[in-house]
Amino acid sequence: MSDENVEVAGKPRRPRVVVLFGGRSSEHAVSCVTAAGVLGAIDKDKYDVIPIGIAKTGQWVLTSADTRQWSLSSSLIPEVEPSPSTVTLAEIGGEHQLIVAAPNQIPQELGTVDVVFPVLHGPFGEDGTIQGLLELSDTRYVGAGVLASAVGMDKHFMKVVFEAAGLHVGPYVAVTDRQWLTDPESVRKRVDLLGFPVFVKPARAGSSMGISKVDSLEGLDAAIEEARRHDLKLVIEAGIVGREIECAVLEGRGTQPPRTSMPGEISVAGGGHEFYDFNAKYVEDDAAQLSCPADIPEEAIARVRELAAAAFDAVGAEGLSRVDFFYTPDGDIIINEINTMPGFTPKSMYPQMWAASGLSYPALIDELIYLALHRKTGLR
Repeated sequence: MSDENVEVAGKPRRPRVVVLFGGRSSEHAVSCVTAAGVLGAIDKDKYDVIPIGIAKTGQWVLTSADTRQWSLSSSLIPEVEPSPSTVTLAEIGGEHQLIVAAPNQIPQELGTVDVVFPVLHGPFGEDGTIQGLLELSDTRYVGAGVLASAVGMDKHFMKVVFEAAGLHVGPYVAVTDRQWLTDPESVRKRVDLLGFPVFVKPARAGSSMGISKVDSLEGLDAAIEEARRHDLKLVIEAGIVGREIECAVLEGRGTQPPRTSMPGEISVAGGGHEFYDFNAKYVEDDAAQLSCPADIPEEAIARVRELAAAAFDAVGAEGLSRVDFFYTPDGDIIINEINTMPGFTPKSMYPQMWAASGLSYPALIDELIYLALHRKTGLR
């Protein structure tokens, strides 16, 4: 297989790439915005690109490639709408084919699928579910596999894996649905031992959905109920005094080790944001600023990059990840989380860090597709 073409019946052709987005999670709109970035930058001369959206109902539909339809603003929330026609992925004649079917109509073939770029965020997409479907159909795809995606989505088990790998994790408690319903006072006592402030988070959500900063025990119950609107399992973390440092990781080619970008630092500039919340990330253009490389000592930069690669390997990630840390005043580096499908618009931190490290947004997309096309399917 060459870098640019695949072969069908001995004849080379451009790889056909499905950009898959939307989904059933609360991060549906964020996924649409990510898709807009990818669709706008992917090399249409090098790849045949097919945009497929997943409606909130779970239906797969053929969508528009017009990036304006998938933009996000304070007044426009993009959403994949259901359609009379449903897209399915099927094997026909030994090839993975996209089929469009509608009631009382002859199914239409959209052609062979060489790789899926699943820019889905949150549960039912980033958590191993869509990866499992693609594995079952023996279809190549961009990004982490089933286990790494599931571990990276669940902030509780992510921390368990990081601790087992010897990474420094901040104090936290995990709270299940049963624990909160049967013994809430025990939960309150465990959280109180962490000290305040704490951050109450849905265990399996991203994009800062459902996260609250709590400064006293009196505000804890309301924050827990808010987080439970997104996930019945929670992680409550002790507040850490430190600067937020991020590092982008890109899988190495072949047997090469993971590649890491220069670390970046996030600063939230006013606007009433106590932390890096949803609006600061996606809605307000000037609310968050990235400094890359981060203004920390050279030895700390080297250590962050080393730890980011270690976190990537610890969960068994593939393709891409963004790893977030706290850099404390006394020089400690505490890992916060790994995101196996980070926000991927041109303004998102992951591609910005790679751009600052010498790899442009279109080149980054190209490299991720290359890695997926050259990756084995099945157990690896």
